[in-house]
Amino acid sequence: MAPVIPAHGDGRRMRVGLLGGSFNPVHEGHVQLACRALRQLGLDQVWFLVSPGNPLKPVAGMASLAQRLAGVRARINGVAGRRLVATDIESRIGTRYTVDTLARLKRLFPHVRFVWLMGADGLAQMNRWRRWRDIVHMTPFAVLPRPGYNPAALHGQIARRLARWRLPARRAGTLATCMPPAWVFLPAPQNAISATEIRASQAAHGHRRE
Repeated sequence: MAPVIPAHGDGRRMRVGLLGGSFNPVHEGHVQLACRALRQLGLDQVWFLVSPGNPLKPVAGMASLAQRLAGVRARINGVAGRRLVATDIESRIGTRYTVDTLARLKRLFPHVRFVWLMGADGLAQMNRWRRWRDIVHMTPFAVLPRPGYNPAALHGQIARRLARWRLPARRAGTLATCMPPAWVFLPAPQNAISATEIRASQAAHGHRRE
């Protein structure tokens, strides 16, 4: 049975990476990112926060939360033991924005050391996030490469403003214990696959079958 993250919180003590997204659908790039974060950041678990609805993404073409959650659970089943966990906790605690989710999770799980995980595309677009300054002062974060986004991310507005708090990759294992703001870019093999491309391919195959 898949682990369930309780909406009322608990007293667990661990290092947890938070990978938020629509996962419409989940793909190998997401799983590779999570597994790499486990190893390089010294995490105990990675929680896939399956969003009830990303405010920056269109509703059209979005599968239901139940479908996306089931897809993530099926995809990570048997990967890294029980250290990858799919959860709909954002829906159950009533949050949609990252800043609100982080604030609630830190209150619900006061002894967990959270690290926010994202691809370089997230860092490049972070200035569009609600109260992004609060986010970076709330939780350390790790950025993994994504083809086509790395230069814009590492030389963009957010990276420049936070340059003094960037850790060298060799210190990535200490990130979870750092007082924010703190972040690291983890050089790694890059996976160019995207959920958008998968949906387009599925639609094309569906049309050909009709």
